[in-house]
Amino acid sequence: MTATVEQIESWIVDVPTIRPHKLSMTTMGCQSLVIVRLTRSDGICGIGEATTIGGLSYGVESPEAILSAITHYLTPLLKGQPADNLNALTARMNGAIKGNTFAKSAIETALLDAQGKALGLPVSALLGGALQTALPVLWTLASGDTAKDIAEGEKLLAEGRHRAFKLKIGARELATDLRHTRAIVEALGDRASIRVDVNQAWDAATGAKGCRELAAMGVDLIEQPVSAHDNAALVRLSQQIETAILADEAVATAYGGYQLAQQGFTGAYALKIAKAGGPNSVLALARVAQAQLVQRVFLSIESGNTNEMAQAVSALEEVGSTSGSDMLCGIIFGLKLFCEENNHDNSNSN
Repeated sequence: MTATVEQIESWIVDVPTIRPHKLSMTTMGCQSLVIVRLTRSDGICGIGEATTIGGLSYGVESPEAILSAITHYLTPLLKGQPADNLNALTARMNGAIKGNTFAKSAIETALLDAQGKALGLPVSALLGGALQTALPVLWTLASGDTAKDIAEGEKLLAEGRHRAFKLKIGARELATDLRHTRAIVEALGDRASIRVDVNQAWDAATGAKGCRELAAMGVDLIEQPVSAHDNAALVRLSQQIETAILADEAVATAYGGYQLAQQGFTGAYALKIAKAGGPNSVLALARVAQAQLVQRVFLSIESGNTNEMAQAVSALEEVGSTSGSDMLCGIIFGLKLFCEENNHDNSNSN
């Protein structure tokens, strides 16, 4: 007899960060996770998770909205349905509920986790098989204080835990952010790759000036320098700036990735499982990038402590490297902000 979806429970769990995490649009003191436990009629439980950052300052779904969508819409829709046909359940969710990709991702991950447990297989096997068994982890330096960020980076380099750092900029005047970035590049750049994330803070003119200067000082990647609504500016920057431009907030789904590529975008896509709607959906976006010959694709896993999410990521194909450049490994929001011990454990395993 085919197992059915019997119960779906969800909770918000607030995890304090190891320090204030300063973004262009807010400063975070905790990371709010929505944890899902899906129970099948055969007693097997699957765990899923959805993580966003900064409440509603990053995207259109807050933790509270994710929880509400799961409780009031997705759970009634899926209860009693066969639990082993992910494609059918995904089509059912997408047909009845628009958007809400973070909530759908939590459910899809729980379904995959349960199915893997039922079959005795890792989630990566359900997605076609793993191509990699380990991924290095990128660490975000976001205290907002240059000296503290340099000291934090030095410590992580000395411990051999990280060789790539992302700086959060955009909250201050351009000149201040450029001085901050240059100081870190000069201090750490000969031993580590330095990238920046602007989180949409710049207008087109500021973005053009800022990206040129960041490229000149040796920054390896510039993430979402302009508004997600200004694709024209993002496309121009990708074509005119030698440093890779990473589209994050501007791209969520495979269709969004296709639209951006059709407009001439030649940069990189941030592949975020929750933002795309789940592991299957982020693979679809990866294949769009591959088909469109995007320069580089960078993997970003928005994941908490769910092992299945890491297994899912290991199944992602190496996509679109027309210049022969490397594929950047995970920017793990749900892990990088947590307690230092948790991050240390994950850096060892990845």
